[in-house]
Amino acid sequence: MMSRILVLVLTATLIGACAEKTATVAPGNADADKFLFDRGTAAAKDKKWLDAREYFRNIVDNYPQSSYRPDAKLALGDTYISDGGTANLLLAANEFREFLTFYPTHPRADYAQLQLARSYTNQMLAPERDQQATRDAIKEIEIFLQRFPNSKLMPEARKMEREAKDRLSEASYRVGFFYYRIKWYTGAVDRFKDVLTTDPQFTNRDALYFHLAESLYLQSKQITAPAESKAKQSEALPYYERLVKEFEKSEYLEAAQKRIIELKNPS
Repeated sequence: MMSRILVLVLTATLIGACAEKTATVAPGNADADKFLFDRGTAAAKDKKWLDAREYFRNIVDNYPQSSYRPDAKLALGDTYISDGGTANLLLAANEFREFLTFYPTHPRADYAQLQLARSYTNQMLAPERDQQATRDAIKEIEIFLQRFPNSKLMPEARKMEREAKDRLSEASYRVGFFYYRIKWYTGAVDRFKDVLTTDPQFTNRDALYFHLAESLYLQSKQITAPAESKAKQSEALPYYERLVKEFEKSEYLEAAQKRIIELKNPS
């Protein structure tokens, strides 16, 4: 990963060197760092990401004592996130990691940590694809939650956490649902239970409850021993009931209610 980031940083440097020199400071300007920061901010507002990066990079590289340097470092990372694309998001992550290394106690360290997490949430793929970026996002969000419990950004962090956890849980749920469809109920039950254990607040857990319960119920129909079959049905019943209790609206609600009646009133 580090070698990949280094290649991207070198590429960005070369692009900046070849671009128009927009970061030139006016002669005799005593507040050169402020001049550069204001110009960078204006360029970012106009979504001129390359120009903005040149101004902010100039401050970061050439004004180590400037009071604008921390904010310029953050703004530099923000331009990469706003610009988007995998390469830019990796470069953003690098900027925010460096900020946290250089300024671990800075008042905006919480923002840097959350933006570091965002650089990964913005890379998250669909549930059926590789979820490494999702895992990385969750890791960085958890660091935020531990380090900055009183941050004003906590609601946003919690929202991002839920989104990332839902993505990871949905990926695992879909594997279980595949097992359910091919009637390998043992595999489905194991996968569904694992999701409930690791993420009990999974947003799509109504579907999870239903298909876990159905997997146990259909397993019971494959078992010839009456006692074992009844035990599986008894294990299934609480999941149907949890669905009905926790969800006022669900596409599985009616089917779950019918199963509850069936299991509580066997013929």
